[in-house]
Amino acid sequence: MPDHGHSQQEIAIRIGSPPGRGILRDLVYGAIDGSVTTFAIVAGVAGAGLSPFVIVALGIANVLADGFSMAAGNYSGTKAELDNIRRVRAIEERHIKRYPDGERREVREILLQMGLDGPVLDDATRAITADRDSWIDLMVQGEYGLSGVDPHPMRAALATFMAFLTAGFIPLLPFLLGAERAFELSAVMTMAVFFAIGAFKSRWSLAPWWRSGIETFLIGGLAASIAFAVGTLFHA
Repeated sequence: MPDHGHSQQEIAIRIGSPPGRGILRDLVYGAIDGSVTTFAIVAGVAGAGLSPFVIVALGIANVLADGFSMAAGNYSGTKAELDNIRRVRAIEERHIKRYPDGERREVREILLQMGLDGPVLDDATRAITADRDSWIDLMVQGEYGLSGVDPHPMRAALATFMAFLTAGFIPLLPFLLGAERAFELSAVMTMAVFFAIGAFKSRWSLAPWWRSGIETFLIGGLAASIAFAVGTLFHA
C-alpha cells in the first residue's frame, strides 16, 4: 500500500475526515463465513451420498438465509456500537454541565498520559475544554476507548451480505453447471477461495500474502473436513 502524502492540504483533508474502520472486517468476515458454511453443507450432503439437487437446494437456501442473517446481525451489532457511542457522548455532555472542574481534571489526566507536561499541558487543557465538541470527543476516546468516527450499520450489513453471497455461491457452481466430479471441483474451488481471501486481507496486515493465505486455507479446510466427516456418518 503506497504511503499517503504529507503536504499541508493532504494532511488537513486526511485528519479532518478519518475513514474509520472501513468495511474490511465486514468483507473478510462475510466471505469466509459464506464459503465455509456453504461448502460445509456441500461436504456434509455429499458425504451423506445425497443427490446434487439436494446439495444445490440446501446450498442456495444457506447462501440467501444465512447471508441475510449475518447481514442483519452485523447491522444490529454495528448499530448497537453506534448507540453506545451516542449514549457515552450524552453522559459526557451532562457531566461537563454538572461537574466542569472534574471533567477538566480528566482532560488534563488524559493529556498527561499522552506525554504533555508543564505549561504545554495547561495550555492544551484550556484549549480543548474551550470547545464543547472537542472536549467530548477527547473524553469519548480517552476515557472510554471508543472510536472518534461513527460506524455505519447499513454499510457494514451490505458489505457482509455481498461478500457472503459472492463467496458462498462458489462451492455451488460445479453443481449448478452440472460438471463432472462436481464435489472434487467444488472442494478445489473453495480451497482456492479460502487462500484468496487470506491473501487479500494481507494487504492490511504485516503478514506476507502467502502466510495469510495458508492460515485462512487451513481454517476453512478444517471446517470443511469436519462437515464431510459428519456427513459420512449418515451415508446410506
